[in-house]
Order: sequence, then structure tokens, then C-alpha cells
Amino acid sequence: MERQNGLLERLRLALSAAGDPERARAQQAYMKSEMPYYGVSSPELTVLLRPLLAEFKPASRAEWEQTVRALWDGATHREERYAAIAFAQHRAAKKWQDPDALDLYQHLISTGAWWDLVDTVAGDLVGGVLLSHTRKTTPTMREWAVSDDLWLRRAAVLCQLKHGTDTDLDLLLYVIEANLDDTSFWLRKAIGWALRQYARTDPEWVRAEVERLGSRLSGLSRREALKHLGESE
Repeated sequence: MERQNGLLERLRLALSAAGDPERARAQQAYMKSEMPYYGVSSPELTVLLRPLLAEFKPASRAEWEQTVRALWDGATHREERYAAIAFAQHRAAKKWQDPDALDLYQHLISTGAWWDLVDTVAGDLVGGVLLSHTRKTTPTMREWAVSDDLWLRRAAVLCQLKHGTDTDLDLLLYVIEANLDDTSFWLRKAIGWALRQYARTDPEWVRAEVERLGSRLSGLSRREALKHLGESE
């Protein structure tokens, strides 16, 4: 843990030095976050993290996961959780992006429980594992789609956002239809977003599915799905 504590200490010093209290208040208000911000912009955070990611390159899977969890669970400010996600995406961790990583990502999603954290984990981390290990990972996404945890369900809906022509349409339809009756804004928005994104690949398929789902699809989901297809209803 000494190495993880050293990284967290260095990270906090850098974030404190770069932070802008006025921006921090605005960020916290915008994100409706109980956890405060340092007031570091996303581009600034990327630059700030670069040398730390290089210096604290994980030597083993155990070290990588322990570091992600230490940054995440020990976070006092939201940028520290963004840093945890960046560390989870470390180039050295590419070989550990497999079905065994899903327990870690489930922890991040369930404890993060807000869109700025969940959507990145779902699209960039879970989605990557799903694409590389489809057969082993698909059953887990189906389980998440019917979980009692709203944010796991949202992650299941959004996990294929970057898959394009590799999108598993059976899985996409399953996670959407499993959540059609949920009245949550977060699920309805996610369903529309997933359909809208796939419309970039196959707009006619999306139009046909929106028509097939009919009134089962919420107005919000429908508007989002058709947003860039020259239609709104």
C-alpha cells in the first residue's frame, strides 16, 4: 500500500496546486455532487496525470487493481475518481482488460452511481472488455441489465456505444427491452442514446426498431434515438 499512498499523496498535491476554487464550486453545483472538486478542468487533469501515470506504471494485475481501488475508495474530491478511471485505462493494464476486470468495474459503477463516472466506465472500460471477450462477458451484461442497481442497468445499455459495426444487436435489444418499463430519466436517456449512437452505423435498423417498439418506448428515448435522423417523433 506504500506505493498507492505515495501516488495518492502526489496526486493530491498536484490537484491542490492546480485547482481553482471558483471553478470547483461551479463544477460541484453543475454535477450535483456531494463530493467537492479541486477545480481542475478535464484537459488540465489529463496533462497533470501524464507524468504520474508514467511514474506509477503497474507491475502486476494485483498492483493495478489495488491502485485503482485506493484512488477510488480513498477519494476526497471528484478529480481523484477521474484519476482512478484514468489509471484503470493505463496502457500497461491492457493485458488485464478481461472478464476478471468486471468485478472491479462493477464496484466503480455501483459506488460511483452518477453519470459522469458510470458512463465513462461503461463505454471505455466495460465496452472494451465486452468487445474483446464477447462470449464470456455477454451473460454478465444481461445480468446487469436486470439488476436492482439502476447504474448497472444504465451501464449495460451503454456498454456498446463505441462498437459500431461490431455491435451485438441481440444484446442491444435485450438490454433495451429489459428496461423499457423503467420510468427513470437515466434509463430512458440511456436507451435513446444507445439507439442514437447505433443509428450512425445503421439508421434504417434504428428507425425500424423505434417503430416496432412503438408506445413501449418513452418519448424521451424516442426523441434521442431519432435526433440525428431528421425526425423527432
